[in-house]
Amino acid sequence: MANVVFEHVTRIYPGNDKPSVDDLNLDIKDGEFLVLVGPSGCGKSTTLRMLAGLEEVNKGRILIGDKDVTTMQPKDRDIAMVFQNYALYPHMTVADNMGFALKIAGTPKDEIRKRVEKAAEILDLTEYLDRKPKALSGGQRQRVAMGRAIVREPKVFLMDEPLSNLDAKLRVQTRTQIAALQRQLGVTTLYVTHDQTEALTMGDRIAVIKLGILQQVGAPTELYDRPANVFVAGFIGSPSMNLNTHPVVNGRAKIGEDTIDLPAEAVNKLTAEDNNEIVVGFRPEDASLAASTDPNAFSLKVVNVEDLGSDGYIYGNIITDGSAIEESQLMSDQNKLTTVRVPPRQLPKVGDVVKIHIDPAKMHLFAPSTELRLN
Repeated sequence: MANVVFEHVTRIYPGNDKPSVDDLNLDIKDGEFLVLVGPSGCGKSTTLRMLAGLEEVNKGRILIGDKDVTTMQPKDRDIAMVFQNYALYPHMTVADNMGFALKIAGTPKDEIRKRVEKAAEILDLTEYLDRKPKALSGGQRQRVAMGRAIVREPKVFLMDEPLSNLDAKLRVQTRTQIAALQRQLGVTTLYVTHDQTEALTMGDRIAVIKLGILQQVGAPTELYDRPANVFVAGFIGSPSMNLNTHPVVNGRAKIGEDTIDLPAEAVNKLTAEDNNEIVVGFRPEDASLAASTDPNAFSLKVVNVEDLGSDGYIYGNIITDGSAIEESQLMSDQNKLTTVRVPPRQLPKVGDVVKIHIDPAKMHLFAPSTELRLN
């Protein structure tokens, strides 16, 4: 087992003037499951490939267990990778696929068999050892790819979106298996995904990356409850956080025709560059339907409702000057609509105008100029 350290690591591809990974500092503890998450093209896989030795490091250095591996050959780094496509040999049995790397390394046959059988038992593959990959389902093939990594007993596991080829139900099932397996083996793991649900449910810690720059690292609850900036706030959580820029009037946020209280500490941190505006964020579950007389609520015109049985969601536009407007949301998967979770038995109808109260303790406030957290 080993810890992994990235020290000011930068990767600039030939022909590019902008780094794909820019001055990355990251410390993965021994035995930790760290998930690297971000949108497509943000530098996640490049980071993983630099650690594997498949990409050159232009600046900085990488350490595995206090040993500088920056210029070391991939085969000497004692790591094992699991890819998105299973990369199994179609003409070999499951057992031969799992033990192939050991065979190449000259490991004795009985030792290979022992390790393969042990890994197969952990992964529930014992009955499939003599089958060829074509006789297996997608989930089973992915477990064979995991087994191939496990038998090598590496210091570090690297996983590059290993679940993205599986269907939704199998993905959930395999997700829990991988997380349980990692805890059982205790091997330091760097797991790359663009699926933030995967990140929240699997990782001991999550590192969020955007355009090659690390945005925030922390436990899943930390990133969910205290996002450091607008990007992390909008990226982590599903449905995503409601994020809108509003004018500040006499220390209150003007939302449509209404105003709501803001904490003085946050308002006092606004600068001239913020132009007397503030970004107000709140999660759908942190707001509720309010009485029409509530002085600390805003009006929303309902354009869609969803009854999920256990939950209800309303989607709407904020009312201003007597008409509903689409807010220009900074980041949203709700099609520029404000989303609120309500009890399913209290769902308003499409076309209704309702009052929405945000829980003041759960409000997320950001400076428009820097997009950094204020409260």
